[in-house]
Amino acid sequence: MGKLLCDPSGAAVAEALPPSPAPVPPTQLISWAAPAPEPSISPTGWDAVWALEDQQRRRLNRIWERGVVWKPSAAPGEADASLAPVVFRLDHGGEVESDGNCLFTAARTAAAAKADARELRHRAVRRFNEVYAAAGDGDRDAVDAAVRHLYAPDLKAGWGVHVVQEIKVLAPKAERDALDAAIQELVDIGIQREIAAETIYKERCIAVNNGDSWAKYMSISGSADDEHDIITLQYTEEGLLTIDENRDGRAAAFGDDIAIECLATEFKREVYVVQAHGTDAMVDEDNCVFFLPHRPRGEICEPPIFLFMKGTGSEF
Repeated sequence: MGKLLCDPSGAAVAEALPPSPAPVPPTQLISWAAPAPEPSISPTGWDAVWALEDQQRRRLNRIWERGVVWKPSAAPGEADASLAPVVFRLDHGGEVESDGNCLFTAARTAAAAKADARELRHRAVRRFNEVYAAAGDGDRDAVDAAVRHLYAPDLKAGWGVHVVQEIKVLAPKAERDALDAAIQELVDIGIQREIAAETIYKERCIAVNNGDSWAKYMSISGSADDEHDIITLQYTEEGLLTIDENRDGRAAAFGDDIAIECLATEFKREVYVVQAHGTDAMVDEDNCVFFLPHRPRGEICEPPIFLFMKGTGSEF
């Protein structure tokens, strides 16, 4: 997995390390001189991003000034020392719609891919299915646990971190009328509408709690061609808060870390998610921007992709 390091002056270093079964010694910091000033170039991209807080903008401009260093992984039999680090300037490349397809739209733009966002989504799901089908029981169990953590959390825990937790279930489009009729039957005998809906959706819909259901979930792009609709049940510590029944079928599955790794494998490139947290997350300026690496399964053939994501204290 790639690593991100910072030098005392605030320069970011993305270093790709080849996997090794042996213990890995501490990584040495890569150092480099600050780029010479270029009067014709200025980090105006970050200045134009309206949603950034001042400390985030200052930090991103500082990263732009210093650059990001990425060290390619050595191929089998190739000396690691022969691979020279590459310095990137990270400027803002443009915004994407804040819908469920934003990860795939951004990845398509960053990679200059010919496939549209929906096709990239389906390619990521196919990559996942191949790996999941070939995995051993232990690896499959680990994937299932990660999916449950994301989409079917234990509502007895996690309240020290989250104010609201969500459970995702999938309703087959062909069964929406039957689900509505079952909910109405419970309402007719005096059960509150939201409680009735919660009961039916949990009993008769597909919980997103393992690799197989994740693939169904992540295939949903919010189009009429989707086989399932996403139903979101939101809870506070006191109980059910609300249900998004997605009656128009427009909700799409937001990309997650599993999907990003699949995209990295599809592109044969590392994908670094550059996250910026705000003051509501109680982080100082030096730590309000950080990099999350996602390494492809298999060889790396091209330089990395950097995807920017702005977060709040509790969500992105």
